[in-house]
Amino acid sequence: MAKDSAARRRATEHDERRSLAAGAAQLRPVDGVGASAENASDEGALGLDRLIHERMRLGIVSALAANDSLTFNDLKLLLGTTDGNLSVHARKLEDAKYITCTKSFEGRMPRTEYKLTADGRRALKRYVDHMEALIRAIRER
Repeated sequence: MAKDSAARRRATEHDERRSLAAGAAQLRPVDGVGASAENASDEGALGLDRLIHERMRLGIVSALAANDSLTFNDLKLLLGTTDGNLSVHARKLEDAKYITCTKSFEGRMPRTEYKLTADGRRALKRYVDHMEALIRAIRER
């Protein structure tokens, strides 16, 4: 009985993935999402910016979009992550020029502060627009 249940679940998941892919294939680019040569190699199966689509990086970019700037410790507490995890993801966003990192000292204590760049804000807007288009396409089915 458990085997039948698992097989039905796998078949349902397969059908859902196929339906989602079919809906995504009908989407037209939103404000050029998925059409630019600069991010073509970083697009996922649905044309999403894979750099931002990763959960932790989306959290970083979203938090910075809602604030002028945040310190490393603010982001770490807000996202509930470790120093190493936050460092790795922030570095990827920094390398892509989506965020800036400023290091300074307050007394003898180091302070790392992050800000969202104009490129990062545009990338987040494209990402959100694309997700909204996906949601509309799924709801219309």
